[in-house]
Amino acid sequence: MGKEEKMKKKESLVSPKGSGIPHLYTDFLVVGSGVAALRCAIKLSEYGKVLLITKGKLIDSNTFEAQGGVAVPKSLEDTSSHFADTLKAGRGLNNPEVVKILVEKGRERVEELVRWGATFDTKGGEFHLTREGGHSRNRILHAGGDATGREISRIARVMVTPNISFSEFTFAVDLLVERDACLGVLGFREKEGFIAILAKKTILATGGAGQVYRETTNNQVITGDGIAMAYRAGCEVMDMEFMQFHPTALYIAGAARLLLISEAVRGEGGVLRNKFGEAFMKKYHPEGDLSPRDIVVRGIFEEMLQTKTTHVYLDVTHIPFKKLKERFPHIIQACKDVGVDVRYAPIPVRPSAHYFMGGVRVNDRGETNLEGLYACGECACSGLHGANRLASNSLLEGLVFGEIVGEQAGSTLQKSYYPRRRIPYGDIYPGGSHLSLDLQDVKMSLKSLMSRHVGIIRDDESLQEAEERIRFWCGYIMRREFFYPEGWELQNLLTVARLIVHAAKIREESRGVHYRSDYPEEKDSWRKHIVLSKDKGVKIVGK
Repeated sequence: MGKEEKMKKKESLVSPKGSGIPHLYTDFLVVGSGVAALRCAIKLSEYGKVLLITKGKLIDSNTFEAQGGVAVPKSLEDTSSHFADTLKAGRGLNNPEVVKILVEKGRERVEELVRWGATFDTKGGEFHLTREGGHSRNRILHAGGDATGREISRIARVMVTPNISFSEFTFAVDLLVERDACLGVLGFREKEGFIAILAKKTILATGGAGQVYRETTNNQVITGDGIAMAYRAGCEVMDMEFMQFHPTALYIAGAARLLLISEAVRGEGGVLRNKFGEAFMKKYHPEGDLSPRDIVVRGIFEEMLQTKTTHVYLDVTHIPFKKLKERFPHIIQACKDVGVDVRYAPIPVRPSAHYFMGGVRVNDRGETNLEGLYACGECACSGLHGANRLASNSLLEGLVFGEIVGEQAGSTLQKSYYPRRRIPYGDIYPGGSHLSLDLQDVKMSLKSLMSRHVGIIRDDESLQEAEERIRFWCGYIMRREFFYPEGWELQNLLTVARLIVHAAKIREESRGVHYRSDYPEEKDSWRKHIVLSKDKGVKIVGK
């Protein structure tokens, strides 16, 4: 067997056809452009040349559009409290060691941003800290009221940091793997075609998988690419059943993507009401509107069922408008753009797929089971969030573990190599085979199926139907070779959807965001993680 034949991947979306594509070499390759990717790239730049690629623009990420804040413990005592709140929200599935790293390193990372020039909201010369659901005290830091993610992205300095280059509109199709080691990715650029990007270390920071659902707050580019790509290459994935739905997204009938109404709005006094104007959350939990997210989501869902309507309302008419305008300028403007004047009318809201707790299984340093491959941010799963993410821990996660992964990958650079030889991927476009498929129709059918059967409330019958439909679509979609991103995105969505359903069927209990009406109780015997692998099947790990 020749050297080129050995380079064939375990599974891929594109078959080898030749060696005529360009090759690019770098020390570090970062795939993604959110907070985890940016912070990781900055750290890696201290150790060598970094190439950051993203399939859209650099600002096409959930980070850039994040309205919520970043959780920052303000004292040693609050660090302990933040730790406890995170474990409580995670319903017994958190990895305590990883949570400890987050809460102990978090303030250092935020203060670093301030030194770099980030401007966060202050009051009386001190950080203005607010409270969100699941937090026992005020510790949420914001920028520009409701533009925290934008401020973090602005100050990340990737474009002016030596050793970092970036390539927009570069789609990562597949990982290049040889003997259980990752050597980079097969990339695609619309004007140039395929390119083999070889790196000594590859870091996935591609975000979650919100676009697998019909209603989501996620950017259009968040289609689970990194998770699906890693799974195909032989990586383990974990906690795939846990998709967090945000309780309050601005409900606009027919919208492809729903605008998130920050949990901080309820933290400032916003009240959830049904169509009859009744405040209802106290019926479901003593903390009412500031209950943990999974409880608020199910409360809203139950209220929608009982009142036979598509949404509920978030009432802020009793809050001084000056205060609202200072704290939530972007939300106020977005509501105004669709005809809702928050001074006089409540905001129509409904739950929407928001944050994925599952992903590529990693340790506390972001290492996967493939040598040379790391993951951080939402596409990674270390057990940090358990079965339910605590509000405003995600931006903090990106900052903390982006830096940690960068340090781990950078400090071990000399142990890695990349082969300076040709990779057998072709740049020939076969014609006609894909033209008979309406990919958008299949995609929308998948998203609707996932929302109906694998959403907030699940049961065996609905999961079985979802599994059968996805298997049918995979039967003809996964066997085709596409040579454009829309086809690869659909294949990635199908892969992630299949893994979500598989894990949801296995977990015969209700825990955190995973609620099964046929198994409504939380079981001590299921304080374990479900790990899925293409090569090794199902593995149950944990307590």
